[in-house]
Amino acid sequence: MASQSTAPEAAAAAVKSESTNNNASQGRPGRFSRPNYRQIHRFPLPLSVHPLPPLIPHNPLSIVSVLLSYLTYLIAPPHDEVYSAYFDSETSSVHVTDAKAIRALWEMGFFGKGSLSRSEPSWMEREKKRRGLLGGVTSEEVTRQRRTERRELKLERARMEKLAIEQRLMAEAAAREAGNTSIDQSALPPSADGVTSSIPPATEKFSLRKAREAKLSESQRPVAQTEGADTPNAPDISPSNGSKTNEEHLQLSNEEAFFLVYGLGALQIVDGKRNAVLSPPSLLSRFCQHSYCPPRGLSSNLEPDDPFMISYIVYHHFRSLGWVVRSGVKFGVDYLLYNRGPVFSHAEFAVVIIPSFEHPYWSETEERKAHCARKQARSWWWLHCVNRVQAQVKKSLVVCYVDVPPPLFGEANAPSEDIGALLARYTVREMLIRRWVPNRTRD
Repeated sequence: MASQSTAPEAAAAAVKSESTNNNASQGRPGRFSRPNYRQIHRFPLPLSVHPLPPLIPHNPLSIVSVLLSYLTYLIAPPHDEVYSAYFDSETSSVHVTDAKAIRALWEMGFFGKGSLSRSEPSWMEREKKRRGLLGGVTSEEVTRQRRTERRELKLERARMEKLAIEQRLMAEAAAREAGNTSIDQSALPPSADGVTSSIPPATEKFSLRKAREAKLSESQRPVAQTEGADTPNAPDISPSNGSKTNEEHLQLSNEEAFFLVYGLGALQIVDGKRNAVLSPPSLLSRFCQHSYCPPRGLSSNLEPDDPFMISYIVYHHFRSLGWVVRSGVKFGVDYLLYNRGPVFSHAEFAVVIIPSFEHPYWSETEERKAHCARKQARSWWWLHCVNRVQAQVKKSLVVCYVDVPPPLFGEANAPSEDIGALLARYTVREMLIRRWVPNRTRD
């Protein structure tokens, strides 16, 4: 057996030494250097702040530094830039087309989503790198390569398992024909290290590192053969006119847009049809009308339990607490909460929103009771499925109950100018739910 395993072991050692040399010369092939996200996303919100130095009463120098800071603020106050966007009534969403505004809103708070990207608006960068104008790879390319490697690994593992089963069946059939119940171990396929053992190879686990090392010798070919190819009928995205051919825009959810307009004052939204800037009260009325499908007319009354009001209350609540709030539609929830942002870590919490009608007004008539029951209708199986999904992706499920106040009588359809007083009538209650596993929580 020692003589049979010498050649495979030598080949494996050669591949390992070759990969080690390539790791030292190329800097770990298959891994890409990440951008400096700490520097790119150093501002949590698109606001200009003027922090004051600490004041130490028994230190005269600290008082001087505070006075100098105030003097600097009076002489050259920070400029708060207001970005522009437009509201599209056909899609009931807000779009940002200016390149500077797109980068600012994404880098300072992770607002919006690229219309041609997974999350970060990087279509132009990907297109330039595809044409060979820029070096490196984007996050979408890294994810695509990782998924391709995993898919090839699963296919290779399934092929090896099928081959191992076929060889074992042939060995067992040959042993039965010979009248011998023992199996010839030399007929079994070798394992990953080249040594034949009595353990079925189907139970062996292959890793991505081994798959990369096995493909390393095959992937050593000149890069110029692939970089020099040009794609016909491709758009001209040279640096001189790259900004003119950018086909991607930033799409904001209605909750994100209203928070930027009302909460931060960093965005102004223009009506796409009338080309007029929408004030926060009119924008709130517009978003509440478009929270229904199909959208309601301008003459319809605004209700305190409009879907936009309920969702925005929760969005504003967590944003004001410092969380980065993103859409959770891919996990079957309303929102995902990030500690710093999606480029730093995965979302820690998943939020589902349920309106609560605790005020006595909602239980005065049978019609109101039926309306509240319809709004609150959630089945146990729905909650179990959502909780199961979040446990599978290692997220904690947070159920947010929004206490809906009674409607304000005697007011017009449009909300009042004091939006803060309107939002203060709502209350948010949070409940953390964990999946109970009997064999893990026995004690």
